[in-house]
Amino acid sequence: MAASTTRGKYVISSHSQEPAQEPGDPDERLVFLINEGKHLFPNEYYPLWETACGKLSHAGYGALIPLSYARHSPKLVKILNSETAINFAATVSLAAIKVNRAAAELLPKAAVIAAHELKSTQAFTSWVTTIEELIYNAPESLLAVLERTQKIVSTLTPDQFRAWVLTGLRSTGDDALRQINYFSFTDPESEKWFRHEAGDVVFTDLDRRLKLYLLSLWSLRPPIRDLPASTSPLSLRRISISNGVVRVPEVFPGFHGEQAEKIFRAGLAHVGAHLVYSTKIFPLGELKPIQVALVSLLEDARVEYLAIQTFPGLRTLWQQFHVAKPSGPKLVPLLLSRLARALIDKEYKDKDGWVQKGRDMFFDPQNDMTDPAMCRSIGVLLGNDLGQLRAQFNAKTYVVEPAYRDDNMGLWDFGDQQGQEEDSDGIFIEAMRMDREEVEDDSSSEQEQDQKENDEDEQQYHARESTDSEQRESEVAVRYPEYDYLTGSERPNWTCVLEYFPDFGDAYKIERILEKHNNLVNRITKLIQTAKVSLPERLHRQSVGESLDLDACVNAVISRRMGDTPDPRIYSTTERKHRDLSVMVLLDISNSTNDKVQVSGTSVLELEIQATSLLAYAMSELNDPFAISAFCSDGKEDVHYYRIKDFNSPYDTRARAHLAGLHGKLSTRMGAAMRHATEDLVAQRTHRRLLLVISDGEPSDIDVDDQQYLVEDARKVVRSISRLGIDTFCVGLDAGGDNYLHKIFGRKNVAVIDKLEHLPEKLPLLYLRLTA
Repeated sequence: MAASTTRGKYVISSHSQEPAQEPGDPDERLVFLINEGKHLFPNEYYPLWETACGKLSHAGYGALIPLSYARHSPKLVKILNSETAINFAATVSLAAIKVNRAAAELLPKAAVIAAHELKSTQAFTSWVTTIEELIYNAPESLLAVLERTQKIVSTLTPDQFRAWVLTGLRSTGDDALRQINYFSFTDPESEKWFRHEAGDVVFTDLDRRLKLYLLSLWSLRPPIRDLPASTSPLSLRRISISNGVVRVPEVFPGFHGEQAEKIFRAGLAHVGAHLVYSTKIFPLGELKPIQVALVSLLEDARVEYLAIQTFPGLRTLWQQFHVAKPSGPKLVPLLLSRLARALIDKEYKDKDGWVQKGRDMFFDPQNDMTDPAMCRSIGVLLGNDLGQLRAQFNAKTYVVEPAYRDDNMGLWDFGDQQGQEEDSDGIFIEAMRMDREEVEDDSSSEQEQDQKENDEDEQQYHARESTDSEQRESEVAVRYPEYDYLTGSERPNWTCVLEYFPDFGDAYKIERILEKHNNLVNRITKLIQTAKVSLPERLHRQSVGESLDLDACVNAVISRRMGDTPDPRIYSTTERKHRDLSVMVLLDISNSTNDKVQVSGTSVLELEIQATSLLAYAMSELNDPFAISAFCSDGKEDVHYYRIKDFNSPYDTRARAHLAGLHGKLSTRMGAAMRHATEDLVAQRTHRRLLLVISDGEPSDIDVDDQQYLVEDARKVVRSISRLGIDTFCVGLDAGGDNYLHKIFGRKNVAVIDKLEHLPEKLPLLYLRLTA
């Protein structure tokens, strides 16, 4: 049976449905359709179109492909123009060669739908270009995309369509099965990125702001995550609280722009009300599904009532999403929506007796609003009333309304309830605990954390999402955006940087390096004594200087007129009195650093360690705050990051052991590592902040074929860092790396070491020149 998809007024099918008036023989049908085309193509274009039909007919693609083109391409003339319709034959031929006959036959039909929606030749040409990219890069997925043409072109512009396709290609690599799952919307990530490109507000766009909103409103910082892909379709539409974690849908369908942001905020405010006021979990007992739904609804109303007493403005935020009308059929979901509105909207009037009874029982003055038990008793009675009305309730299809409210699964214990009432604080107390990934109490004071949170300019750089670190106990996971030069935009939360504990090596190895380079250490020490980096200070009343000190000059004139000897110190000058600099050294430890240097036979990584040891000696002697980190990568979901020394930790035996224990492995996703390193630099309050990158190769990774992609991303990162007032400099260990390093860091911000055996000597001296 032929698979088909109906979208709007067009039907896309893998097999043609022939009009009754056409001849039965395929060759005769083609002649018939070509003759019909005479009425649509201008005289000068008709021969060209006829030739295009002939070429498809004689190319050995079978009969259906030329028939499909001959039948549908004249429609492109009506919508666009003749030239576009004729040129499109080349794309059909490409699909027949690179993909298969089914996709090539379907392509002209999809083209008519695209042309009808897009309406302009330029937009249609852009759509065709993207289709051709799919043909070359994901041929097995072309049919899936064509079958969904109506959904795609009615939602996305051609540029957005290309961005969504490129996202699929970037995320799936060369895996044909993963590509098919993405482009057929089987993979939940596909719908997420589809909505993102369509301009819908998705959770990841607001993640950080929502967390700060919840913190400022309720002083809570529960773990907040997007709903997992395994979640059922109905549950994907509502917030959920489970095992102490708040799960939020990626998108609220039907809400766009400012309204979408408001519903996310309303949902998080509602969750906060539960975390504060829902102090008990209800035992299920023998309650019926309708009674469970009612108790949950009443508990929602109760916690919102208490929250509004503290924050009256929340009523406006929540009430706007209650849109139930006091009329319509007496269906249970509609009655529940009407009751929900009646319990929050003072102006809402509903003549239904059941809704009125529910409102009166809820606001009975004898009720204790701080006791969740009132909701259970009222819910049981109201549920019995609905049972007597024989109203039908389908728990499997029921979705809580309005949309900002959670699914209430966290309110219930569905297991053995013996003794549960006496010890039922569980989930909500658990949810109020601080997320270890969000707050690092052992590494920074609360005051420093608040300073970071409130720095609005630097917050904009933190386009990231902290995630569960369940894979390894020692691991912290942080998500960052990544820039795609083909779309000219960043994909939010695209890469994941995982912090691993570095191995311990021989700390005395670092001491032996200093002893080996004793002459260089002495030279560095002498240079250190004159090195100054700080904000220039203006010194007044100087004997010499580059400008006059006006106050001193006035006093000198007054003294002279009074007959006194004037003070000759009438100049002012500027001078750097002390160093005010912090440095992050970021080491590339990818697999290529294991290569041996021909002259010395030492590995590149070993030279990096030697050079960093001498550099660390210089920085510690200068008392410059500094940190050392290393990175490598194994795809976008596993960028390894190792903290050798943090800014707030000493350069002691432990740090030296971590430095000595580094091993070269994997690839070089430089942009993600630089974003993560910058997070620490942003928190430094020195006059100058420097990110010093030491790398031996071009950015690359196992899931990236486009060599320019990661270079452009790293370049974008450097520009973003610069806007934060942070300098970047790269020491390149690749003699042929001038081109890409200059492109990433700028010509003035790169030093390429041609003879790697000289790196230990050159790096600390280069640092001193950089910071002079």
